[in-house]
Order: sequence, then C-alpha cells, then structure tokens
Amino acid sequence: MIFTTDYTLEKFIIDADWKNFPAEVQQRLRGCLIDLLGALISGTKSEQFSVGVRMARRVFGSGEVAAIGTQERFSSFGAAAAMGHSSNAYDIDDGHNIIRAHPGTSFIGALLAVAYEKDLTLEDLFSAMLVAYETSIRMGVAIMDYYKYAHSSGTFGSIGVAAGVGKLLGFDLEKLNGVLSISEFNAPLVPGIRSVEYPSMNKDGVPFGVMIGMLAVLESECGFTGNKNLLEADAYQHLLSDLGKKYEVLSLYFKPYPCCRWAHPAIDACVTTMKENDIKADDVLSVTIQTFNRATLLSKIEPKCADEAQYNIAYPVATAIVHGDFSIEHVMPEAFEDAAVLDMMKHLSFETDPELDKKFPEQRICRAQITTKDGHVFASRNFEPSGEAHENIGIEWLSEKFHRIAACVLNKANREQVLSMVLGDVTLPVRFLVDKINEMM
Repeated sequence: MIFTTDYTLEKFIIDADWKNFPAEVQQRLRGCLIDLLGALISGTKSEQFSVGVRMARRVFGSGEVAAIGTQERFSSFGAAAAMGHSSNAYDIDDGHNIIRAHPGTSFIGALLAVAYEKDLTLEDLFSAMLVAYETSIRMGVAIMDYYKYAHSSGTFGSIGVAAGVGKLLGFDLEKLNGVLSISEFNAPLVPGIRSVEYPSMNKDGVPFGVMIGMLAVLESECGFTGNKNLLEADAYQHLLSDLGKKYEVLSLYFKPYPCCRWAHPAIDACVTTMKENDIKADDVLSVTIQTFNRATLLSKIEPKCADEAQYNIAYPVATAIVHGDFSIEHVMPEAFEDAAVLDMMKHLSFETDPELDKKFPEQRICRAQITTKDGHVFASRNFEPSGEAHENIGIEWLSEKFHRIAACVLNKANREQVLSMVLGDVTLPVRFLVDKINEMM
C-alpha cells in the first residue's frame, strides 16, 4: 500500500464546529449523549463498573476529575478508564451495522473526562463526539478490510478516543496525525466472535480501547511519535472523501434491549406474534428461531452473570416470551433464578436461514415459529431489530429509553433534569452536568 499524508482527516477534526453542523446532526448528537448517559448511569449498577473504579484507584490514583457513578476523583485517564467499564456494561449503547460494533460507548468516557478536566462546555463535547464517531466508524471499515477479521468496539474506539480527545485538547495537524497513527497502530485487535460464543467481561473490549486511546494521547504529549494510519493508505483514502458531507452518526442504530443486537429481532418476532395471536407463555410448546448464522452462534447457556445474560440468545428470547419484555432488571443477578425462564430456554431452537444470512451485516433479520400445546403453529413475518437507522430515531424515542434504563438509579424528576440539561443551552459546563448527575445518585 502507498500512504499519503494530506491531512484530510486532521483538517476535518480541527474545523469541526457545533455551530456549523446541520440541524439534524446537532439533534442526533444530543440524542447520542442522552443514550450514552443512560448506558453510563445504568452501568454503574454493574460489577464491571466496580472493577473499573477499583482499577482506576489502584493504577491511576486520585485526582480532580469526576467519573459518573462514584464520589472518588481521578486523573482524566483514571476517570476515562472507570467510565469505560460502565458505558458498555449492559450492552445498551448505540451501534453501527457495517462495522458491527458500538462506536459511542468506546469514547464517551474519555471525552467526558477530558472535557471535565479542561472545564469545557457541551458545545465542545458535541464537536468532539462528532469527530470521534466519524473517525472510529470510517477507521473500523478500513481495519476490518485490512485484517480480514471481525474486530469489535474497543479496536475502533481507541482511534475515536484519540480523535475526540485530540480535538478537545486543541492538537494541531501534526500532533493529530501522530496520535491517530499511534492509536490505530496499537489498537486492541478485539476478537468479537469469541465474546459472542464465550461471554465474559472481555465482551467488546471497550475498557481497553478507551485506555489505549488515552495512552496514545498521553504518549503523544510526552513526545512519542507515529507515522501513517490506515485511512492514509491508497486503498482506504476513499473513506474520507465524504467527510463533512455524509455523516455516519446518522447511520447509527439504537438498542431497546440490554443484550446483543443479534438477539433483538428474535425478541420482537416472539413478543409480537404472541400478542397478535393472544398466546400466553404457558401455551408455548416450542419455538424455532430462523435467523442469520452469526445470531445462532450466540451463547445459549443458563446465565450466572450479566455478561452471560447479554451475549446470549436463548435467555433474552425466553425472558421475553415469559415476561413480554427484556429489560435492565433481567440482567441483574436476582433474575437468573427465574424458573419459568430457565424452563422456557429448553423449548427453543435456532436455525440458520441461508437467505437471511446473505443479508448480514447490512440487515439482521429473523422470524419465529411458535408451536402451542394444542398443536397450532404460528409463523411470524420477518423482523429486523427496532431502532435501525432507517427509522430516523429521534429525541422522543431516546428520551423514553433513557427513562426506562436509568430508572434503576435515578427517580423520574432527576431523569427529567438530566434530559433538560442535555437538550438545553450548549454553553452548559460538562463539569456541571457530571457533578449534578453524581449528586442525584
């Protein structure tokens, strides 16, 4: 490959200004922050966040920067690392179909931490969020093609962190070029499919993507240099040709359920078919899910922890059949002893449909066939996950979701106050937002 440094991406990062973004992009960024704050706030209930706080305390020590969900203060690196553990803890954050990953969760903790440290505003944060989304998504396409391997969120997030934090810190062209190179060259090559089959806190590698992105920034500030990144290669320069014209942030999907996106259409297919035909859980003899191959690879074990519940297809589908929904409460430890759900898991089977598999990853489609104890068979139509980009998800949808997922931590009045701050004056200091949320918790 031939690499050419023409600073196309770096100029975009420097020039990106909230005031010049199209109205639909501004609205989307507000929505993204609502969604990511919901993930961060609910994620503070997780064991993964407890681990992140302990590690931040042990490795990074105390400082002046707040992390959402704890009264402790850290360096910006420590706060970013702590929030990197909570943002993806319940797998409820935004995603992008083509890179098969979650961009926002991989950089939001770092951007909040640095904006807090530098006493910046929501306007600064939104500008940095845009460049982080646009960089990490485009870089994700390049990385997966270059390595011919399905990586996951932390891989691309490290570059998103470097771009967004570099923006917040006012890096010039040369410094941005260097930190993009450092973060991409040293990005964690997260093997996403292994986490699908064998769930654990490893999951999407988000905490490590955050930390490597932050480390790249700090190394750069200390004089470490890099040279070239994949988006400067002749094979991938076309991915930058529409910067500032096409906004990938508008191509995000948003998740109603705290589990792997690949299980979502199966949940909707079962719940909708049962409602339409007045089927009760006690009526169900068996359910066959016909879907794309990657979805059939999801774990089907009886979960013992939140990660095993999220990266699973049998448990979320069985829970939805029994309870009509799959929500944050169903990934809490007390839910894993639900006898009715555990029994329903034994009545599920999953098959690859070759035609549906051809449509992946652009579309994730499935259908359900429910057989009742009286011998009737009910076949659903094809379902895509709800919250897809073509639905043009707006503030109302995301606000309703925020109320659902943050209710495990904040009361309604506090949730309304958070929404009011995000949707209000962009000159609001990020410090005020984070400190106010922590006061509420």
